[in-house]
Amino acid sequence: MSDLESLRLKLRHLLHFAAPSDALFVYYAFYHDPRRTRLYVHERPDGRADGFVAVCQTGQRLFEPTVVLRTPNAEAAVELLRQALVPGRPYYIITTPDLRDAVTEVVDMTQPETNRIYQLDLVRFQFSTNALVVMERGLRGLPRFVIRSEDEVIAESGTNWCSPHFAEVFVRTAPEAQRLGLGRAVLASCTSWVVRSARQPLCIINDQNEAGMAVALAVGYVDSGAREFAGEGVCRPTRSG
Repeated sequence: MSDLESLRLKLRHLLHFAAPSDALFVYYAFYHDPRRTRLYVHERPDGRADGFVAVCQTGQRLFEPTVVLRTPNAEAAVELLRQALVPGRPYYIITTPDLRDAVTEVVDMTQPETNRIYQLDLVRFQFSTNALVVMERGLRGLPRFVIRSEDEVIAESGTNWCSPHFAEVFVRTAPEAQRLGLGRAVLASCTSWVVRSARQPLCIINDQNEAGMAVALAVGYVDSGAREFAGEGVCRPTRSG
């Protein structure tokens, strides 16, 4: 058994593999490419794990590792970040809102945000084919669904990551193409693909992005009630003395 597999076994009890609120944390801790993943586990005095940090090199951010932090203990969060991060290096941090103060103690955050996690309600999802939507191959060979105008992509939807149980979908629409229903069309096509792959689609949206929330709701997504704290930041130097 590899060191990474041993660490994964220690933290399984911290996560619910079927919960939308834990889906992103499960993906990065258990299913992200092991060659591009460093996992740090915090343990209580009795040896039981009470938190972890996964530092992952992703295709979306080649020079800015994605850092996923999960623990109910703010002191453990600070210790984990100090152990895992390199002072002066930029990162993209994802954690739970209750750890915001712990993160900002270690990382100088730039434009931090709170995101809402939307999950699909199959009863509300009504998919109809749109002839304008074309499926292409995107990052890691996964499909993305696009609408073009004069060879320019004006709307697209795809997946940021896929685990055995969930997939995070995204949707982007050019400013000039908004309010035309194009974002809804590509998101519906991507959502249909995720459902057919036997996964549950999730859509993570900034809580200030009213247009994005409206598109998700129109396709059949509902607010799961779960939130995440995220943003870019640079690890602060360790205080001396």
